[in-house]
Amino acid sequence: MAKNKTLPRHLLVFRTSAMGDVAMLPHALRALRTAYPDLRITVATQRIFRPLFEELGVDFLEVDVKGRHHSLAGMLRLAGEARRTGVDAVADVHSVMRSAIFRHRMRLYGIPTAHIDKEHARKRRFIRQGGSCAAPLRHTVLRYCDVFRRLGFEFDDPMPALRTEHPNPMGDSPKKGRWVGFAPFSAQRGKTYPEDLAREAVRLLAERCERLFVHGGGGSEADFAREMEQTYPNVTALCGRAGLAEETDLIAHLDCVVSMDSLVMHLAALTATPAVSVWGATHPGLGFLGWGSDPKLVLQADMPCRPCSVFGAKPCRYGDYRCLRAVTPQMIADKVEEVLATLDS
Repeated sequence: MAKNKTLPRHLLVFRTSAMGDVAMLPHALRALRTAYPDLRITVATQRIFRPLFEELGVDFLEVDVKGRHHSLAGMLRLAGEARRTGVDAVADVHSVMRSAIFRHRMRLYGIPTAHIDKEHARKRRFIRQGGSCAAPLRHTVLRYCDVFRRLGFEFDDPMPALRTEHPNPMGDSPKKGRWVGFAPFSAQRGKTYPEDLAREAVRLLAERCERLFVHGGGGSEADFAREMEQTYPNVTALCGRAGLAEETDLIAHLDCVVSMDSLVMHLAALTATPAVSVWGATHPGLGFLGWGSDPKLVLQADMPCRPCSVFGAKPCRYGDYRCLRAVTPQMIADKVEEVLATLDS
């Protein structure tokens, strides 16, 4: 859309999922806020994601995607709620059917909108060509910024986050020595480190630090983390012990974190914590690497079959997820050792 003659004074930014994608949005908002400190910003997202934005001075419009805003009528209801807040522009950085309905109704109210270009065709071409020879796509954080710019805002690309003070959620256990995090899980199998390799990685990492934290959710992830906690005296399972805010605070205290292409990688980027990222079915060239992350800390195998999908949901054509198995626990431990050595030098 064409730039407005008058810049918006109250911008609504819409993004309700997925967790890693929402966690990249604060980088773009920080750059926009730096350039336009008087701009009022309302983030329309799920309640669970509010801790990601607490330090940015933004307002919130809660989107209840499983309740009152679930249906078509729910999106129209949300548009009415947004209109009553006085927003005068909408940046849809999600661009799914739900958000398209929302922004269509906002346009009917006379409120200008802009939405993200997901570059689906380029992503498909990247996968066909293979990650080793294809040109990388524009980073997701920059494409968020592009949406704001289509509404007339002019500002520099975001700088990487800086280390800042965070409360220690392990308050009864002050930090001593090196703390490392390990997050082997993802919602998709193509981005989840195989369990047998994860066990060996825990053993190797626990030998290299004073305390190792295993990140994860419930179910089998919690079972794995608790088993590791019982096996190694310096391992702590975080499952059920830390919400999003507490987990982010903890990551800010880590000297290094090992993550898949998943949320923890992006929480590390928000806290400027060095992140060793392990990539299997997906590829950092698709624009989802943690913002400001060091490409030298990426671990991935150069294989003709990868990447095979954008989000890791496609089943492995061979059935063994060899792309993940090619990144060995020893490779992970060695890379973490490199990071810790730089901190000691």
